[in-house]
Amino acid sequence: MHAGRTMDTLYEEEYVQNSRGIKLFTCRWLPPSSPKALVFICHGYGMECSGFMREVGTRLGRAGYAVFGIDYEGHGQSMGARCYIKKFEFIVNDCSDFFKSVCAGGEYRGKSRFLYGESMGGAVALLLHKKDPTFWTGAVLVAPMCKISEKVKPHPVVVNLLTKVEEIIPKWKIVPTKDVIDSAFKDPIKREQVRSNKLIYQDKPRLKTALEMLRVSMKLEDTLHEVTLPFFVLHGEADVVTDPEVSKALYQRASSQDKTIQLYPGMWHGLTSGEPDDNIEIVFADIIVWLERRSSIRTTRDHRHNRAAAATSTRYPPSSPLSYLGNGMERLSVSATMTPQRTPARQQTGGARSYLCGLKGRRL
Repeated sequence: MHAGRTMDTLYEEEYVQNSRGIKLFTCRWLPPSSPKALVFICHGYGMECSGFMREVGTRLGRAGYAVFGIDYEGHGQSMGARCYIKKFEFIVNDCSDFFKSVCAGGEYRGKSRFLYGESMGGAVALLLHKKDPTFWTGAVLVAPMCKISEKVKPHPVVVNLLTKVEEIIPKWKIVPTKDVIDSAFKDPIKREQVRSNKLIYQDKPRLKTALEMLRVSMKLEDTLHEVTLPFFVLHGEADVVTDPEVSKALYQRASSQDKTIQLYPGMWHGLTSGEPDDNIEIVFADIIVWLERRSSIRTTRDHRHNRAAAATSTRYPPSSPLSYLGNGMERLSVSATMTPQRTPARQQTGGARSYLCGLKGRRL
């Protein structure tokens, strides 16, 4: 293990092994002093953390937060068939196991815990909340996938027909889609940077993957009223990848007493990675302001979970080449490097569409 540190953030990478024996890539951005709170990244469909989500990690790290990410099975640098989602619950369970293993660390006990989900990652974040409704302090949901647009909701007969063959050809790249990158990222330079990232999946969705995403979206749509955690949902009004109406539905139906929605006129799907620089500054400023106002809140439920973690967790030497992290996770390897960081950015306040499970495409 090697490490370096500047006045900004320390970046670390680590491989862990999940309960199914799959090697998963994880990373973190740490501030130079004790973090204000912990932020856990849930990336979108086909995306990854080390490159695509780096801007989120570095900006929040510079703002004083410890930020943690994991590449889902088959995504980014994790092992598994490329972008094949056999069961969506596997993603949720892997995230839950890894995130909670971090929270159990002695240096992080007592810190507020926030989920950060983009696009499909918004669905992952909401399902993590539903899995343990009192554990998380809050969530930031950027253009989340949590409801199927009424414009393209497939007929139950179509879904039934595809379900009958999904176990026969589960990995078949059968679902037709247009180029999502062209539709998601407004700035042409940033669009090409995303396209050149070879860790991002840019092929057609697999049959079972699309069906799993469809089922999750429909299930979330039916249970939006069960969402109770504080959340901040952000959406570009010109988004043609996930329908802005899904964020409005979440805001309207959620039972959360603390909920905030921000719609950005003229902005596309990639709010934090595909907009012109001025727009990205606005979005991150809004996110950081929301986090700042809630990072110091210590609720009764936080104390209860902290006591439980202290009573049940076991500490292992960080230098151990293969140590048990708890929750079914094992540490395989660790590395740490420093990359030059920009100076903190200024803060500001601020035709027919076709949607399928957070992806632009034709009806099933």
